[in-house]
Amino acid sequence: MSKGEIPILIVAGEASGDVHAAKLVRELKASAADQHFRFFGSAGERMRVEGVDATISADGLSIVGLLEIGKALPMFWGVYKKLLTEVKRRDAKLAILVDFPDFNLKLAKALKKRGVTVVYYISPQIWAWRKYRINTIKKYVDLVISILPFEKDWYAKHGVMHVEYVGNPLAMEVHPSVSKQEFCRQHSLDPERPVISLLPGSRNAEIARILPPLIETAEVMLSRNAELQFIVALPKGKLERAEKLNLRQADSIRWIEGETSDALNASNAAAITSGTATLEAGIIGTPMAIVYKTSSINYKLLRPLIEVEHFGLINLIAGTRAAKELIQQDFTPEILSEELFRLLDPVVNSQVRAELRTAAAKLGQGGASKRAADMVLILIQEKGL
Repeated sequence: MSKGEIPILIVAGEASGDVHAAKLVRELKASAADQHFRFFGSAGERMRVEGVDATISADGLSIVGLLEIGKALPMFWGVYKKLLTEVKRRDAKLAILVDFPDFNLKLAKALKKRGVTVVYYISPQIWAWRKYRINTIKKYVDLVISILPFEKDWYAKHGVMHVEYVGNPLAMEVHPSVSKQEFCRQHSLDPERPVISLLPGSRNAEIARILPPLIETAEVMLSRNAELQFIVALPKGKLERAEKLNLRQADSIRWIEGETSDALNASNAAAITSGTATLEAGIIGTPMAIVYKTSSINYKLLRPLIEVEHFGLINLIAGTRAAKELIQQDFTPEILSEELFRLLDPVVNSQVRAELRTAAAKLGQGGASKRAADMVLILIQEKGL
């Protein structure tokens, strides 16, 4: 591979994508020290730390729901045009699109038509819903880098062979930074009393809709057992957003941000918004209930399009309901509190932890980001970029 500067567009739009993209950028730099990569695009905080030039800040792009996305279309159109303008100005020949499919699949089409080689890192979940999007991947994506073990075979069955499975970036990389005892000391919790984590998601709309019933669940459970302790675990930068909801805060509820792994490690059980965090909890081994709620109209529009048996990623990996799923009308404080009480039973708790260990083992043995970087570097060589 010849020396010289290579401008690379990299686009993430959500907190989890920002984390994975940042790791990939770091590994690309480390694996090709003789190259001067110039990363630019849609970047969150983690990507910016790794030196990605944030043409667009990804912090405000994560929106859930068809109506909400519709209202934000002018904003997304502006982002789309700005990124394409920067691609042309910088003469970029390679793009790495990270998750965020509603935006990135449209961007992939435009990039490919402009002669840009397109890598899709973290495959869109087209095996779950809106399978017609596979046609876009066939035509406009040069390489799909998958992080879920069943995806490569699924793509092959549907005639897409340019897919590489690298393992999951969370495997062997999710570790608590402190012991349960130290975490409890830092947050004035009693390690001898049960601890339950509540994770309301990372998107603003999720926090607004999911956090209130999580707090109500805590209040229901505390009315039955005052010994319980609760943690509301928020992504970094989201505490202020949660505080604007003006939810009542019981003395036994701690509010933290940016310490999710430590909170899960210290917890006997957790209620977790469906998403990447369920994998994190599965790797740590925290018994959980998976929750999700969107607006009624969004659910009516989207539910018929979903074709998989499980919503939760950890359940998809396990191939069974390792975690109970409480979606939409099933997500109530009463139902959730009963499930969390069940998970606090020592026998049940032990059984679920064993199931989660088995599921987490399917995610690989670490090094996914390095393998993903290697795939990108091979493609750069093959294309002569």
